[in-house]
Amino acid sequence: MESPVADDYLKAIYHHTEWQSDPITPSQLAAVLGLAPSSVTEMVKKLAAQGLVTHRPYGPVSLTPAGHRRAAGVIRRHRLIESWLVREFGYAWDEVHDEAEVLEHALSDRLLEGIDARLGRPRFDPHGDAIPDATGAVHREPFVLLSAAAPGHSGRVLRVSDRDPELLRALVERGIDVGHEVEVVSEVTVRADGVEVSLPAGAAGSVWLTR
Repeated sequence: MESPVADDYLKAIYHHTEWQSDPITPSQLAAVLGLAPSSVTEMVKKLAAQGLVTHRPYGPVSLTPAGHRRAAGVIRRHRLIESWLVREFGYAWDEVHDEAEVLEHALSDRLLEGIDARLGRPRFDPHGDAIPDATGAVHREPFVLLSAAAPGHSGRVLRVSDRDPELLRALVERGIDVGHEVEVVSEVTVRADGVEVSLPAGAAGSVWLTR
């Protein structure tokens, strides 16, 4: 089932457990993809028949080793393209997601390998998400979600979710991006470069720091 639709399902399942451990439920998957639960149920059955996911009735959906390899391959393409657009074409980090969604299905493996080599084989994309290597392996530092970080916690911004471009722009306006050292004052305030910064709505659940 080599199709963009199947890949979108596998990516969504992969994303769900990338920064936390609870498996995704069919209803959560339907919400993420913006589809009717009945449609998701049918596709999950097809993916299970292909050996790409495991699922029991009314239970969560998980990737099999084969499904994980395929999802990691698509994720790798997407994140390398995002990195390429930012570094070679001057895109801002809030502009690359939709472009990569289109290009990830169009670029040949040869061109992707060329992009990877030209960029110096980066390990992370512009949002701090790990880029799987050619085997599907990823390398991450221990992390904590901002909303779970105690006041006084100091850490480097590891990752910012790319789901909300407006949030990304608002963080940049406040001088906060991946790699920035901050100290947590509260869920809505951090200290950066000695100055307290009020964070935009949604940041507490969208920013990850080094633990």
